[in-house]
Amino acid sequence: MKTKTLAFIGGGNMASAMINGLIEDGTDPAHILVAEPNQARREQLAVRFGIRTLEDNSEVARQADVLILAVKPQALEAVAKDLSPALQQQAPLCLSIAAGIRHASLQAWLGEDVPVIRVMPNTPAMLGTGASGLYAPGDINETQRELAEHIIRATGIAVWLDDESQMDALTAVSGSGPAYFFLFMEAMQNSAIKLGLPEKTAHLLVLQTALGAARMAMESASDLTDLRNSVTSPGGTTEAALNIFSNGGLAQLVDQALTGARDRSISLSESLGGDE
Repeated sequence: MKTKTLAFIGGGNMASAMINGLIEDGTDPAHILVAEPNQARREQLAVRFGIRTLEDNSEVARQADVLILAVKPQALEAVAKDLSPALQQQAPLCLSIAAGIRHASLQAWLGEDVPVIRVMPNTPAMLGTGASGLYAPGDINETQRELAEHIIRATGIAVWLDDESQMDALTAVSGSGPAYFFLFMEAMQNSAIKLGLPEKTAHLLVLQTALGAARMAMESASDLTDLRNSVTSPGGTTEAALNIFSNGGLAQLVDQALTGARDRSISLSESLGGDE
């Protein structure tokens, strides 16, 4: 890993998050290369991370041992087809972090001999607390899988999916998930203000409570039901609130919301998938 050249096509926020995590994890900046069309962005990345940046995608691809495709899904087909001739020379391992682009499309665009792994990160990766899902077909070997996982773990946790169709469910859970928690925290904050707390106090209490609950869940051997029960006294204030959530159909609403997000992910994949 330490001697391999990691190249990014696209230097946006997610690429920056991955580069930051890789460098903090011990990757030599001299082994990181980025292709980015925006000159100001190239200069910013070079100064911030001490990495090499170029304008030409194909030149970057020819130098890559691992190529991370970090462009918008709508642009990926054109970018991938343009890269294909350069990739045939050494067939680097390619990781695509573009949402909704299926493996068959990536393989067709990049070339059948190019090893490709799909990755679905989420925005907390920018803070090193991401949750990413990976999918690889059967022809990806164990060394390639380990390399991909090492790269993704630089921004948080990484889980492997057995079937590509699970990527749509993962998108609904962790890909879109941060927004669900922001919505719930926003609702709690607004309610706290209505109950008489100052806005800044309400904001701080809600955020710290969310952080504390997440840490308890991550660090405890107990499951979520047991943790919930452990802070719910019979006849107490917590039980009163939870009963209202339950009677209002919270569990059913969450199920409907995640199912809707999963279905939309499937729809977007079909529309972005090209002609294969």
